[in-house]
Amino acid sequence: MSRLKDIKELSEKDLIQWLSRYDIKPYRAGQIQQWIYMRQSDSFSDMTNLSKDMRDRLAEHFTIDRLKVKTVQTSTDGSRKYLFELHDFNLIETVLIPEKNHYTLCVSSQIGCAQGCRFCCTAQNGFIRNLSRGEIIAQVRDSIQLVDSDTQDPRRLTNIVFMGMGEPLANYKNLVSALQTLTGNNTGLRISSRRITVSTAGLVPKLVALGQDTPVNPAISLNATDNDTRNFLMPINRKFPIEELLEACRNYPLRPHGMMTIEYILMKGINDSQENAKRLSKLLKPIRAKINLIPFNEFEGSEFKRPDESVILNFQKFLMDQNYTVIIRQSKGTDISAACGQLSARAV
Repeated sequence: MSRLKDIKELSEKDLIQWLSRYDIKPYRAGQIQQWIYMRQSDSFSDMTNLSKDMRDRLAEHFTIDRLKVKTVQTSTDGSRKYLFELHDFNLIETVLIPEKNHYTLCVSSQIGCAQGCRFCCTAQNGFIRNLSRGEIIAQVRDSIQLVDSDTQDPRRLTNIVFMGMGEPLANYKNLVSALQTLTGNNTGLRISSRRITVSTAGLVPKLVALGQDTPVNPAISLNATDNDTRNFLMPINRKFPIEELLEACRNYPLRPHGMMTIEYILMKGINDSQENAKRLSKLLKPIRAKINLIPFNEFEGSEFKRPDESVILNFQKFLMDQNYTVIIRQSKGTDISAACGQLSARAV
């Protein structure tokens, strides 16, 4: 018996087209999606504003899937790393990060990653496949349900960062389609686009497209100030070198008062010198940018080390003296390998 299609794989437009085969009016698509995303329904039988015939027809063709929670690891800082099993038994990791007044969810976009960045644990496993539109949405939908089920915690999941496994812009079609549902106010999950950040290693053509197709916040994983070092750290730089990447950043259609986030992972003896800080300051002058400094999160088998604290602080101070907004990101979840660059989707 063939597996039924998860209805979350259909955009509202796709669902309208499917319904039209049965002469069902387009507005029903919105009603169905409201049940799925706003009311978190797992059964078509719940959809009481649809006729029984319509509910039965939907159930004959579709499912409303949840991701299978394989394991949950909880950090001493409260972060939770979910190992989700997909329908084909592949595994992905999604990290729920507690903030003072809300939760942020770090979402994966691929199983593995093809970019080959030397400092990233995910890259060690290679690339298996892109996540589907529905699998991307499910990470958020399921996590909202998990957060909301804790009646003792008033915090809600309001922020999304595409900084999990994979390169989001290498799965562009599914990413943009999922974003439309994540941000949909009437038929989606109603997450503000201002609270969604998409990070990229530097796929320049897709970065340009992202600025045209979505209003979400862009973040660039830069990590070096010269092409030789970035070529060593990030193979994508050989195709789209620093100059080309920063030109795309300069021309990115930011919101009024918006800023490009530049992520810079500090690695001992690689990119953490004062000379690097000076070059970074000069490179970013033409760009409305804020800088996230991320001290390297070590993992088993890594060739890189975290810089000394004094080196990190001096790097920050130089950039702040040049009037940049510079935040040192103390990654959460390091004790459960849930921090930036540590995701591997290994069963424990």
